[in-house]
Amino acid sequence: MKYAPRKVYIKMAIRKMLEEGDRISVPQLMKMTGLSRGFFYKNPTVRAEISRALEEQAGTIDPRRNILDKAMGGRIELLEQQVRELKQENEELRKENRKLRKGLGKQDRSVFRNL
Repeated sequence: MKYAPRKVYIKMAIRKMLEEGDRISVPQLMKMTGLSRGFFYKNPTVRAEISRALEEQAGTIDPRRNILDKAMGGRIELLEQQVRELKQENEELRKENRKLRKGLGKQDRSVFRNL
């Protein structure tokens, strides 16, 4: 078996496992392909393919992850809204502060004039 066909064979094995809902693991891929453990870990292309498949499979195997992702998405959206509101409030307070300082400066000048 040449090097390139091994990668194709591994990709086919991974796709088959995904389609059948089997948990993707190196030992399982070793059984299916007859290739060594080292081949799966030492080959960066194959390792990337396995990682991609594991990431794709993560939501289907652990439904809690999807629930947590949705909850975190809602939480992030809420926090972003709060940040926008606080930025707006901050800007309004800065304007009020400038206005009050300007008024205080005028008041200080009038006190010195009256002396």
